[in-house]
Amino acid sequence: MAQRIEVYAGTAGHSVWFSQDLGEHFVHPNSHSGLYLEARTWCFSSHPQNLNELYAGTDMGIFVWQESTARWKFLESPMTDIWALSQDPTDPDIIFAGARPAQMFRSKNAGKSWEPIQIEGLATFSEINMGPTRFTQILFDPVDDATIWATVEIGGIFQSTDRGNTWHAKINGLESIDVHGIWITQKDSGEKIIYATTNRGLHRSLNNGTSWEFVLLDSPWQYTRAITGQVNAPSTIWLCNGNGPPGDTGKLLKSEDYGYSWSEVILPKPLKSTPWCIATHPSDPGLIFICSNLGQVFKSSDQGLHWIKLPHEFGELRALHWRTTNYEDNRPSHSITVRSLPKNLSLSS
Repeated sequence: MAQRIEVYAGTAGHSVWFSQDLGEHFVHPNSHSGLYLEARTWCFSSHPQNLNELYAGTDMGIFVWQESTARWKFLESPMTDIWALSQDPTDPDIIFAGARPAQMFRSKNAGKSWEPIQIEGLATFSEINMGPTRFTQILFDPVDDATIWATVEIGGIFQSTDRGNTWHAKINGLESIDVHGIWITQKDSGEKIIYATTNRGLHRSLNNGTSWEFVLLDSPWQYTRAITGQVNAPSTIWLCNGNGPPGDTGKLLKSEDYGYSWSEVILPKPLKSTPWCIATHPSDPGLIFICSNLGQVFKSSDQGLHWIKLPHEFGELRALHWRTTNYEDNRPSHSITVRSLPKNLSLSS
């Protein structure tokens, strides 16, 4: 088996796009690939122990892409609109899914069956926006993988310390319960630092979520979206900051001191909307992708020192992901390539 990097862009209305050349070209599966061409794709999940499969959460439910067949397979479930997915780091068959309206389900057999997870205090409807709430992220704690965090828009932050069996709200001190994302890092001293992003700004917790403090950014806007860390450098954190959803401008911010100070990353082109997603992977800490809400994608191959803007511009982007996959190099590939597309795929511009 040989390996290659594949990049995935999830759109709000044009399903999933694929790239096998680090984003220089993207191709679009046609309807015969198993996923409706105009599906809304909100999230992805993959696992280093299973290089054959990629899970996608959409407004039609959960689909799994299988490299061996180059097809999307629909997974029957009680859910119809999936906004967050996460796999147990110790077992790729254990999957947590967060839906809209806000409900959580768990599968212990790679999506063959699902069980509802009861979360006390989880609201499925918000009077603030007069609409359903939704999960925005489910994250296994990198310091203690028995702990799981879940963020809800508009519903707060929830924590489980028993691998997802029971949950408790962790919202004390938040300026807003419109929560978009969460990230955890740890100093060499053992101090654990947690960050949460909201529509009203960034928050920090130094006591495992018992309370939160507001972190004022040196920016004209406090609206924040995705947040993640540098895989090989715990002190380095990346943060998406902009002037709202979708916004018409924004900043990619970087901290090299565990989030206590932030500097703007200068990108080669101005952002035309709020930066929305950050994609990293432990197989190559130097490779980072970010996207804006309205379709720009940027790439760095040297841990964020230099950036290029990728040629393709999408419509609305809601998810960005990359991973290393296996393929057999002694036979025609069933996966997507720019030069030789399989029969079930068509090249789109």
